[in-house]
Amino acid sequence: MPTTTHNQALVIHAPRDLRIETVETPALGANQLLLRVKAGGICGSDLHYYQNGGFGAIRIKEPMVLGHEVSGQISAVGQAVQGFVAGDRVAISPSRPCMMCHYCQAGLQMHCLDMRYYGSAMRTPHVQGAFRQSLVVDVSQAHKIEDHVSDAEGVMAEPLSVALHAVRRAGPLFGKRVLVTGCGPIGALIVLAAKQAGAIEVVATDMAAMPLKSALRMGADRAINVSTEPDALAAYNATSFNASKGYFDVLFEASGNARALAGAMEVVRPRGILVQVGMGGEMQLPMNMIVAKEFEMRGAFRFHEEYAQAVEMLNKRMVDVKPLITATIHYRDADTAFALAADRAQAMKVMFSFD
Repeated sequence: MPTTTHNQALVIHAPRDLRIETVETPALGANQLLLRVKAGGICGSDLHYYQNGGFGAIRIKEPMVLGHEVSGQISAVGQAVQGFVAGDRVAISPSRPCMMCHYCQAGLQMHCLDMRYYGSAMRTPHVQGAFRQSLVVDVSQAHKIEDHVSDAEGVMAEPLSVALHAVRRAGPLFGKRVLVTGCGPIGALIVLAAKQAGAIEVVATDMAAMPLKSALRMGADRAINVSTEPDALAAYNATSFNASKGYFDVLFEASGNARALAGAMEVVRPRGILVQVGMGGEMQLPMNMIVAKEFEMRGAFRFHEEYAQAVEMLNKRMVDVKPLITATIHYRDADTAFALAADRAQAMKVMFSFD
C-alpha cells in the first residue's frame, strides 16, 4: 500500500494564531493528481479566520489548514487519470460537491448537502485547506492553464468564478446600467464580468481609494468614494431620465454592508434587480422601498461550472486580472502577508508563494 508523505502547511488554531506545521499528504488515488502548490491567494474568509477565528456563526473549533485559492504543477497522476501528465500547470477548483444529493442532481452544486470546500469551518470536522506545499486533488478539480498565465493569475480563477456566478444570477446585462457597491477583489471582478456581459455603464463605489482605482482598471466608467463624496451617488436620481425613481437597472452589493445596500437601493429603478454577494452578517432591509419599487432580490453564493469558464477566459486572454495582484509573499512570512491583505489602502489580492 502506498505510504503517505509529509509537507508544510499554514494551520490556523485561533485568532492570529497561525502556525507552519507538518501535515500528511495522502496516498494518490486512481483518479487523483498530486499537485505541487505554487501560489495561493488570501481570500476575505481566510482573513476573517485569521483575524477573528471565523465569521458570523462559523467558528474554528479545531486546527485547520487555511486556503482555497491555489494553482500549481502536477507532480504525479493516478493510474486511471487521462488528459493530464506530470508537469502540467493547473488551477484548482476548491469546490468538491458530492454529485449525488438532490441539489447536485438538479445542477445546483453550490448548494450540495455534503459539500467539501477547502479551508472551511462550516462543517465539523473542518474541511482542511490548500495552503500547503503538496496537495492531492480529484482530477475533476484540475483545469490546465496556458504557459502565458502565471501561477498568480491561475489563482485568480477562483474569485473570478464568484464574479461570473454573480453576473449570471443577475440575468442578461446587455445594455444595462450597473452599480457595484464594494470594490474588493470580488467587486472589482464583478465590474470586469459585467462589462464582458455587455453592460452599457458600470459605476463602482467604495470607501477607500485603492479599490476604486482597481475598479477603474477593471473597466468601471466611474468610481465614487462615498466617504469623500457622500452625495455623489444620490445625484443619479436628479436626472430627468428617471424622474427620481432610480437610474441603475442592476445592483451588485459586494461589501456586505447594510448601509451600502440601503443607499444603493435609492438609485435603482423600479423592478431593478439586486444581487447580494457580500456576506457581512445579518442586515436590516428597507422593506417598504423593496415593496414600493418592486425589486427582485437575488443571492449569489460561490460557483460551479463558472470555474472552468474563468480558466478558459484567462487562457484565451479575454480578461486581465494582473492589476488586482498586489504582492506575492513566501508562506513563511504569513503574518506579513495577512497584515498587508487587511490594509485596504495598499492591497487588493495578496498571494502566497509555496516554492
